[in-house]
Amino acid sequence: MGKRQKNKTQKGLGQTAEGGDKPGVCLYQQAMHASSHQILTGEIFAAHGGRLGGYGRTLVMGIVNITPDSFSDGGVFFDPDTAITHAHHLVEEGADILDIGGESTRPGALAVSVEDEWKRVEPVIRALSAVVACPVSIDTYKADIAARALAAGASIVNDVWGFQADAGMAEVVASLGASAVLMHNRKEIDPSLDIVEDALRFLEHSLTLASRAGVPMERLAVDPGIGFGKTLDQNLIMIAQLHRLKQFGLPILLGASRKSMIDKIHPSAPMQRLPGTIATHTIGILAGADIVRAHDVAAAVQAARVTDRLREMQ
Repeated sequence: MGKRQKNKTQKGLGQTAEGGDKPGVCLYQQAMHASSHQILTGEIFAAHGGRLGGYGRTLVMGIVNITPDSFSDGGVFFDPDTAITHAHHLVEEGADILDIGGESTRPGALAVSVEDEWKRVEPVIRALSAVVACPVSIDTYKADIAARALAAGASIVNDVWGFQADAGMAEVVASLGASAVLMHNRKEIDPSLDIVEDALRFLEHSLTLASRAGVPMERLAVDPGIGFGKTLDQNLIMIAQLHRLKQFGLPILLGASRKSMIDKIHPSAPMQRLPGTIATHTIGILAGADIVRAHDVAAAVQAARVTDRLREMQ
Protein backbone atom coordinates (compact mmCIF):
# COMPACT_ATOMS: atom_id res chain seq x y z
CA MET A 1 0.00 0.00 0.00
CA GLY A 2 1.13 3.55 -0.62
CA LYS A 3 2.33 5.61 2.33
CA ARG A 4 -0.16 8.07 3.78
CA GLN A 5 0.78 11.42 5.25
CA LYS A 6 -0.54 12.43 8.66
CA ASN A 7 -1.61 15.91 7.59
CA LYS A 8 -4.57 14.91 5.45
CA THR A 9 -7.52 17.09 6.29
CA GLN A 10 -10.51 15.51 4.59
CA LYS A 11 -13.03 14.01 7.01
CA GLY A 12 -13.21 10.24 6.61
CA LEU A 13 -14.85 7.13 7.91
CA GLY A 14 -12.80 7.06 11.09
CA GLN A 15 -13.51 10.61 12.27
CA THR A 16 -16.26 12.33 14.19
CA ALA A 17 -17.81 15.56 12.95
CA GLU A 18 -15.29 17.44 15.11
CA GLY A 19 -12.40 15.57 13.49
CA GLY A 20 -11.39 13.43 16.48
CA ASP A 21 -11.13 9.66 16.51
CA LYS A 22 -13.95 7.72 18.12
CA PRO A 23 -12.55 6.31 21.39
CA GLY A 24 -12.58 2.58 21.98
CA VAL A 25 -13.80 1.68 18.50
CA CYS A 26 -11.46 -0.03 16.02
CA LEU A 27 -11.10 1.26 12.49
CA TYR A 28 -12.95 -1.71 11.04
CA GLN A 29 -15.94 -1.08 13.30
CA GLN A 30 -15.87 2.60 12.38
CA ALA A 31 -16.08 1.63 8.72
CA MET A 32 -19.08 -0.59 9.39
CA HIS A 33 -20.93 2.22 11.18
CA ALA A 34 -19.87 5.08 8.90
CA SER A 35 -22.42 7.79 8.26
CA SER A 36 -23.50 8.35 4.69
CA HIS A 37 -21.67 11.67 4.11
CA GLN A 38 -18.20 10.45 5.06
CA ILE A 39 -15.56 9.25 2.61
CA LEU A 40 -13.35 6.19 2.70
CA THR A 41 -9.87 6.97 4.02
CA GLY A 42 -6.61 5.23 3.24
CA GLU A 43 -6.27 4.28 6.90
CA ILE A 44 -9.72 2.67 7.00
CA PHE A 45 -9.05 0.96 3.67
CA ALA A 46 -5.79 -0.53 4.99
CA ALA A 47 -7.39 -1.57 8.29
CA HIS A 48 -10.15 -3.24 6.29
CA GLY A 49 -7.51 -5.39 4.56
CA GLY A 50 -7.64 -3.51 1.27
CA ARG A 51 -11.18 -4.73 0.69
CA LEU A 52 -13.20 -2.98 -1.99
CA GLY A 53 -16.57 -3.71 -0.41
CA GLY A 54 -18.27 -4.33 2.91
CA TYR A 55 -18.44 -0.71 4.07
CA GLY A 56 -22.19 -0.64 4.58
CA ARG A 57 -22.80 1.59 1.54
CA THR A 58 -21.95 2.00 -2.13
CA LEU A 59 -18.51 3.50 -2.75
CA VAL A 60 -17.99 6.12 -5.44
CA MET A 61 -14.80 6.05 -7.52
CA GLY A 62 -13.99 9.43 -9.08
CA ILE A 63 -12.49 9.47 -12.58
CA VAL A 64 -9.36 11.51 -13.33
CA ASN A 65 -8.38 11.12 -17.00
CA ILE A 66 -4.98 12.59 -17.87
CA THR A 67 -5.43 11.95 -21.57
CA PRO A 68 -5.85 14.00 -24.75
CA ASP A 69 -8.37 11.57 -26.24
CA SER A 70 -10.74 10.06 -23.65
CA PHE A 71 -14.28 9.81 -25.03
CA SER A 72 -15.81 12.21 -22.49
CA ASP A 73 -13.24 14.65 -21.14
CA GLY A 74 -10.14 14.04 -23.24
CA GLY A 75 -7.71 16.95 -22.96
CA VAL A 76 -9.66 18.78 -20.25
CA PHE A 77 -7.39 17.58 -17.44
CA PHE A 78 -4.29 16.76 -19.49
CA ASP A 79 -2.20 19.33 -17.62
CA PRO A 80 -0.99 17.75 -14.32
CA ASP A 81 -1.86 20.77 -12.19
CA THR A 82 -5.36 20.90 -13.66
CA ALA A 83 -5.79 17.16 -13.04
CA ILE A 84 -4.64 17.52 -9.43
CA THR A 85 -7.04 20.40 -8.81
CA HIS A 86 -9.87 18.39 -10.36
CA ALA A 87 -9.04 15.38 -8.19
CA HIS A 88 -9.21 17.51 -5.03
CA HIS A 89 -12.60 18.76 -6.20
CA LEU A 90 -13.82 15.17 -6.60
CA VAL A 91 -12.73 14.36 -3.05
CA GLU A 92 -14.59 17.42 -1.79
CA GLU A 93 -17.67 16.12 -3.60
CA GLY A 94 -17.38 12.79 -1.77
CA ALA A 95 -15.20 10.47 -3.86
CA ASP A 96 -14.13 7.40 -1.88
CA ILE A 97 -11.44 6.43 -4.40
CA LEU A 98 -9.60 8.44 -7.07
CA ASP A 99 -8.96 6.49 -10.29
CA ILE A 100 -6.03 7.97 -12.23
CA GLY A 101 -5.61 7.03 -15.89
CA GLY A 102 -3.07 8.04 -18.53
CA GLU A 103 -4.31 6.08 -21.55
CA SER A 104 -7.73 6.18 -23.15
CA THR A 105 -9.37 2.76 -23.46
CA ARG A 106 -12.21 3.94 -25.70
CA PRO A 107 -12.71 2.00 -28.98
CA GLY A 108 -10.22 3.18 -31.58
CA ALA A 109 -7.96 5.02 -29.14
CA LEU A 110 -4.24 5.01 -29.96
CA ALA A 111 -1.95 2.91 -27.79
CA VAL A 112 0.37 4.81 -25.45
CA SER A 113 3.92 3.76 -24.60
CA VAL A 114 4.86 2.93 -21.02
CA GLU A 115 7.06 6.01 -20.75
CA ASP A 116 4.42 8.36 -22.13
CA GLU A 117 1.75 6.92 -19.88
CA TRP A 118 4.00 7.21 -16.83
CA LYS A 119 4.94 10.78 -17.73
CA ARG A 120 1.24 11.65 -17.64
CA VAL A 121 0.26 9.96 -14.39
CA GLU A 122 3.40 10.15 -12.22
CA PRO A 123 3.14 13.77 -11.02
CA VAL A 124 -0.56 13.39 -10.32
CA ILE A 125 -0.25 10.15 -8.36
CA ARG A 126 2.68 11.42 -6.31
CA ALA A 127 0.96 14.70 -5.50
CA LEU A 128 -2.40 13.17 -4.59
CA SER A 129 -1.18 10.15 -2.64
CA ALA A 130 0.77 12.48 -0.35
CA VAL A 131 -2.21 14.59 0.67
CA VAL A 132 -5.64 13.13 -0.10
CA ALA A 133 -7.35 11.02 2.53
CA CYS A 134 -8.91 8.48 0.16
CA PRO A 135 -7.15 5.60 -1.61
CA VAL A 136 -5.67 6.24 -5.07
CA SER A 137 -6.17 3.79 -7.94
CA ILE A 138 -4.15 3.48 -11.13
CA ASP A 139 -6.22 2.71 -14.24
CA THR A 140 -3.86 0.63 -16.38
CA TYR A 141 -3.43 -2.81 -17.91
CA LYS A 142 0.37 -2.56 -17.96
CA ALA A 143 2.34 -4.24 -15.16
CA ASP A 144 5.20 -1.75 -15.38
CA ILE A 145 2.88 1.24 -14.92
CA ALA A 146 1.09 -0.52 -12.07
CA ALA A 147 4.37 -1.24 -10.27
CA ARG A 148 5.55 2.36 -10.59
CA ALA A 149 2.19 3.76 -9.50
CA LEU A 150 1.99 1.52 -6.44
CA ALA A 151 5.53 2.51 -5.47
CA ALA A 152 4.49 6.17 -5.87
CA GLY A 153 1.57 5.83 -3.46
CA ALA A 154 -1.36 4.19 -5.24
CA SER A 155 -2.96 1.22 -3.51
CA ILE A 156 -5.41 -0.13 -6.13
CA VAL A 157 -4.94 -1.33 -9.72
CA ASN A 158 -7.95 -0.97 -12.02
CA ASP A 159 -7.18 -3.35 -14.90
CA VAL A 160 -9.57 -3.20 -17.87
CA TRP A 161 -8.22 -6.56 -19.06
CA GLY A 162 -8.48 -8.40 -15.75
CA PHE A 163 -4.81 -9.51 -15.50
CA GLN A 164 -5.08 -11.02 -19.01
CA ALA A 165 -3.30 -8.39 -21.13
CA ASP A 166 0.05 -8.34 -19.30
CA ALA A 167 1.37 -11.60 -17.86
CA GLY A 168 3.21 -9.74 -15.12
CA MET A 169 0.25 -7.81 -13.73
CA ALA A 170 -1.02 -10.36 -11.21
CA GLU A 171 2.49 -10.81 -9.80
CA VAL A 172 2.92 -7.04 -9.40
CA VAL A 173 -0.35 -6.75 -7.49
CA ALA A 174 0.55 -9.72 -5.29
CA SER A 175 4.13 -8.70 -4.54
CA LEU A 176 3.25 -5.08 -3.70
CA GLY A 177 0.22 -5.93 -1.58
CA ALA A 178 -2.24 -3.99 -3.72
CA SER A 179 -5.95 -4.39 -4.32
CA ALA A 180 -7.32 -4.77 -7.84
CA VAL A 181 -10.43 -4.47 -9.97
CA LEU A 182 -10.68 -7.13 -12.68
CA MET A 183 -12.81 -6.11 -15.65
CA HIS A 184 -14.40 -8.21 -18.39
CA ASN A 185 -13.32 -7.17 -21.87
CA ARG A 186 -13.44 -8.36 -25.47
CA LYS A 187 -11.37 -7.38 -28.50
CA GLU A 188 -14.35 -7.81 -30.82
CA ILE A 189 -18.11 -7.53 -30.49
CA ASP A 190 -20.07 -10.75 -31.07
CA PRO A 191 -23.84 -10.16 -30.94
CA SER A 192 -24.51 -13.91 -30.82
CA LEU A 193 -22.78 -14.38 -27.47
CA ASP A 194 -24.46 -15.02 -24.15
CA ILE A 195 -22.56 -12.07 -22.76
CA VAL A 196 -23.11 -12.87 -19.10
CA GLU A 197 -21.78 -16.40 -19.52
CA ASP A 198 -18.82 -14.99 -21.46
CA ALA A 199 -18.10 -12.53 -18.65
CA LEU A 200 -18.33 -15.25 -16.02
CA ARG A 201 -15.83 -17.43 -17.92
CA PHE A 202 -13.47 -14.50 -18.49
CA LEU A 203 -13.55 -13.38 -14.86
CA GLU A 204 -13.12 -16.95 -13.63
CA HIS A 205 -9.87 -17.09 -15.59
CA SER A 206 -8.81 -13.69 -14.21
CA LEU A 207 -9.40 -14.93 -10.68
CA THR A 208 -7.39 -18.07 -11.42
CA LEU A 209 -4.47 -15.90 -12.52
CA ALA A 210 -4.82 -13.86 -9.34
CA SER A 211 -4.87 -16.96 -7.16
CA ARG A 212 -1.81 -18.46 -8.86
CA ALA A 213 0.12 -15.25 -8.26
CA GLY A 214 -0.89 -15.15 -4.62
CA VAL A 215 -3.30 -12.19 -4.68
CA PRO A 216 -5.70 -12.58 -1.73
CA MET A 217 -9.29 -12.87 -2.96
CA GLU A 218 -10.45 -10.35 -0.36
CA ARG A 219 -8.46 -7.63 -2.15
CA LEU A 220 -10.26 -8.11 -5.46
CA ALA A 221 -13.39 -6.78 -7.13
CA VAL A 222 -14.94 -7.62 -10.50
CA ASP A 223 -16.32 -5.32 -13.19
CA PRO A 224 -18.74 -6.35 -16.00
CA GLY A 225 -17.00 -4.00 -18.45
CA ILE A 226 -19.89 -1.87 -19.66
CA GLY A 227 -19.04 -0.46 -23.10
CA PHE A 228 -16.14 -2.83 -23.74
CA GLY A 229 -16.68 -5.29 -26.61
CA LYS A 230 -20.46 -5.39 -26.24
CA THR A 231 -23.54 -4.41 -28.21
CA LEU A 232 -26.12 -2.09 -26.69
CA ASP A 233 -28.35 -5.02 -25.77
CA GLN A 234 -25.40 -6.89 -24.24
CA ASN A 235 -24.54 -3.88 -22.10
CA LEU A 236 -28.13 -3.66 -20.90
CA ILE A 237 -28.25 -7.39 -20.18
CA MET A 238 -25.03 -7.14 -18.15
CA ILE A 239 -26.51 -4.38 -16.00
CA ALA A 240 -29.89 -6.09 -15.59
CA GLN A 241 -28.21 -9.39 -14.64
CA LEU A 242 -25.38 -7.90 -12.60
CA HIS A 243 -26.40 -10.04 -9.63
CA ARG A 244 -25.02 -13.10 -11.42
CA LEU A 245 -21.48 -11.81 -10.83
CA LYS A 246 -22.14 -12.20 -7.12
CA GLN A 247 -21.34 -15.90 -7.52
CA PHE A 248 -17.66 -14.98 -7.11
CA GLY A 249 -18.33 -13.64 -3.63
CA LEU A 250 -16.52 -10.39 -4.48
CA PRO A 251 -17.48 -6.71 -4.64
CA ILE A 252 -18.74 -5.51 -8.02
CA LEU A 253 -17.67 -2.24 -9.64
CA LEU A 254 -19.99 -0.74 -12.23
CA GLY A 255 -18.69 1.90 -14.63
CA ALA A 256 -21.38 3.29 -16.94
CA SER A 257 -20.63 6.98 -16.54
CA ARG A 258 -21.36 8.95 -19.74
CA LYS A 259 -21.03 5.76 -21.82
CA SER A 260 -22.17 5.71 -25.46
CA MET A 261 -24.90 3.18 -24.64
CA ILE A 262 -26.82 6.13 -23.16
CA ASP A 263 -26.51 8.03 -26.45
CA LYS A 264 -27.77 5.00 -28.35
CA ILE A 265 -30.94 4.97 -26.24
CA HIS A 266 -31.40 8.74 -26.05
CA PRO A 267 -29.13 10.80 -28.34
CA SER A 268 -26.89 12.99 -26.20
CA ALA A 269 -23.34 14.31 -26.03
CA PRO A 270 -21.08 12.85 -23.32
CA MET A 271 -21.49 15.86 -21.01
CA GLN A 272 -25.28 15.55 -21.29
CA ARG A 273 -25.49 11.95 -20.11
CA LEU A 274 -25.73 12.44 -16.36
CA PRO A 275 -29.41 11.38 -16.12
CA GLY A 276 -28.69 8.18 -18.04
CA THR A 277 -25.62 7.57 -15.90
CA ILE A 278 -27.65 7.91 -12.70
CA ALA A 279 -30.31 5.55 -14.09
CA THR A 280 -27.80 2.81 -14.95
CA HIS A 281 -25.91 3.17 -11.67
CA THR A 282 -29.15 3.06 -9.67
CA ILE A 283 -30.26 -0.15 -11.34
CA GLY A 284 -26.75 -1.52 -10.87
CA ILE A 285 -26.70 -0.77 -7.15
CA LEU A 286 -30.09 -2.43 -6.71
CA ALA A 287 -28.69 -5.43 -8.64
CA GLY A 288 -25.64 -5.70 -6.37
CA ALA A 289 -23.00 -3.14 -7.35
CA ASP A 290 -20.71 -2.15 -4.47
CA ILE A 291 -18.80 0.62 -6.29
CA VAL A 292 -19.81 3.01 -9.05
CA ARG A 293 -17.17 4.75 -11.15
CA ALA A 294 -18.23 8.27 -12.07
CA HIS A 295 -17.19 11.54 -13.66
CA ASP A 296 -19.87 13.53 -11.83
CA VAL A 297 -19.08 12.58 -8.25
CA ALA A 298 -21.48 14.83 -6.31
CA ALA A 299 -24.47 13.56 -8.27
CA ALA A 300 -23.24 9.96 -8.05
CA VAL A 301 -22.84 10.19 -4.27
CA GLN A 302 -26.32 11.61 -3.74
CA ALA A 303 -27.91 9.01 -6.02
CA ALA A 304 -25.98 6.19 -4.34
CA ARG A 305 -27.01 7.28 -0.84
CA VAL A 306 -30.69 7.39 -1.82
CA THR A 307 -30.45 4.06 -3.63
CA ASP A 308 -28.70 2.47 -0.66
CA ARG A 309 -31.62 3.47 1.57
CA LEU A 310 -34.12 2.11 -0.93
CA ARG A 311 -32.18 -1.17 -1.13
CA GLU A 312 -32.40 -1.48 2.66
CA MET A 313 -36.20 -1.44 2.34
CA GLN A 314 -36.36 -4.32 -0.15
